[in-house]
Amino acid sequence: MHSDLIIIGAGPGGYETALEAAARGLSVTLVNGGKLGGTCLNEGCIPTKCMVRDASVAMTLRDATEFCATEVKYDIDFNKVITRREGVVSQLRDGVAMLLKKAKVNVVDGMAKFKDSNIIEVDGQEYDAPHIIIATGSHSRTLPVPGADSEWVLDSTGILNLEFVPAELVVVGGGVIGMEFASVFAALGSKVTVIEYMKQILPPFDSDITKRLKQSLSKRGIEIITGAGVTRLEQNYEYKIDVTYTLKGEEHHKLCDNVLMAVGRGANVEGLGLENAGVAYSTKGIPVDDNMQTNVPGIYAVGDVNGKMMLAHAATAQGRRALNHILGESDNINFDIVPSAVFTIPECGMAGLTEEQCKERGMAIETGKSFYRANGKALAMGEADGYCKLIFAKESGLLIGAHIMGADAALLAQQCADLMSLGATRQRMRDIIFGHPTLSEIILVAAQS
Repeated sequence: MHSDLIIIGAGPGGYETALEAAARGLSVTLVNGGKLGGTCLNEGCIPTKCMVRDASVAMTLRDATEFCATEVKYDIDFNKVITRREGVVSQLRDGVAMLLKKAKVNVVDGMAKFKDSNIIEVDGQEYDAPHIIIATGSHSRTLPVPGADSEWVLDSTGILNLEFVPAELVVVGGGVIGMEFASVFAALGSKVTVIEYMKQILPPFDSDITKRLKQSLSKRGIEIITGAGVTRLEQNYEYKIDVTYTLKGEEHHKLCDNVLMAVGRGANVEGLGLENAGVAYSTKGIPVDDNMQTNVPGIYAVGDVNGKMMLAHAATAQGRRALNHILGESDNINFDIVPSAVFTIPECGMAGLTEEQCKERGMAIETGKSFYRANGKALAMGEADGYCKLIFAKESGLLIGAHIMGADAALLAQQCADLMSLGATRQRMRDIIFGHPTLSEIILVAAQS
């Protein structure tokens, strides 16, 4: 079967590119190797954000006496958490299917394998196209230590299949996935310990933010151990899991009921037959140029599989760049300004460069800082725990970095990304009228400081 474009993978980088390509007049075959929506919709962004909301409600109930309530009694019904989460995911997945059907995208269920640079095979059926986009996503990685591959070790998919709240949960890895699940299950009643190999949690984030987040989560009872390497996982005769780790040269043990392995993700490149098409790849992913094109003309790779930036919205933007290149059109997408967030409680958001990155590049900078505790709206909301740090190029005054912890940090980081994309300077930001009382004023105060 012939198409103008074949897309392998139905996550955000795949299905959204398919919809746009169809809207722009191309015939599209979309190969769906799992569930429509990919990891983000089914096992990542959406289900975890549903649980973040449940965790937020639980914390509101717990702290209700600080507001209008005098006595609040409640129980956590984890079955309701699961039911609501699966309902949201199902609704969105059905919506994706409807959009693809309406756009007349040919959706093929199965696993694709290249026969050559223009032909793929799915369950014995051949499909060809002059252009192919690989958007196969990623999978959970594990540590090369004894016990890490045991069936009782959960990954980000396995923990979503739990039907109960663990009494004691150890999270191996303090990245975005690990910290979000740690925050959620702590709010739902688990005693949580996070063990992170690096000296700080959330390594990509600015250190000022991660230090404050660690303090905030520690106050909630989450034990966070940094600079520690897990060396062994064992299950004893009582089905307790013994997590062995080294810290400052000494061996330590932590017993728990469940363990989550959250040490990053690896590109899905195996089984695609990339060698048949001559596409270069490694365990780190498929190398691409600025147009997301691989070493083989006409074959592109977007999203997690190219290893450039493992974010759903980055995958969508990369898909748009690849499609524009296929159609011979240019765009102004700036991949240096991509907002990201971690939905812990409190949440964190960032865009642009960190102070550490600026120092590594020898850039002269100025910073502006502000605190949620000085913001009227934050105090009225009962959300005084928060911090904002803006980074400006010293000579030009351009906003080049924004790092925020606190209520609606993701939205505020997006606002800063918008300003960066428009080339806003510190002085220009000071001249913008910000509404009052709003959390956005935290940005203004940081620019003025």
